[in-house]
Amino acid sequence: MDGRGAQTALSAGLSFGVLGAVAWATGAAFVFPSLGPSAFVLAFAGPNERPRGTRVVGGHVVGAVAGLLAYSLLASGVALTASIPAFSVAGLRLVASGILSVAVTSWAMVATDTVHAPACATTLIVSLGLLSTPLDVGIIVVSVVLLVAVHERLVQGSVPGDW
Repeated sequence: MDGRGAQTALSAGLSFGVLGAVAWATGAAFVFPSLGPSAFVLAFAGPNERPRGTRVVGGHVVGAVAGLLAYSLLASGVALTASIPAFSVAGLRLVASGILSVAVTSWAMVATDTVHAPACATTLIVSLGLLSTPLDVGIIVVSVVLLVAVHERLVQGSVPGDW
């Protein structure tokens, strides 16, 4: 393994590991699929290409809020946790919620200069009913803030005010 690969693995693993410990200790969803790509993006970026933490946090906030709005409007009470019958109303509601959340998230990230691709996964996690309560959205936001904060502490020369 080359130096950059090892450094990326160590940084992403340690950053994500802190969130894993918080999830394990609290029993809350401080670990969810779109955090993995965010940990990688933060860890892989070179010193001159570091993504601003505001983009990472902002993108996930936009995604989580857009997902919650879409889910609340179109699919409340339905979740993509089991097989949904073909051509069912429940399936249509979830698909519509997912489409709306990705469209709103994409627009809002561009409009707010918080473009962070993994946030489109966050919006789907919320809009498909997997983590779709206001408390879940709050935990998502806290998780992302913790991920960025831990990563910044691991990186030499980080500038805390940048995130």
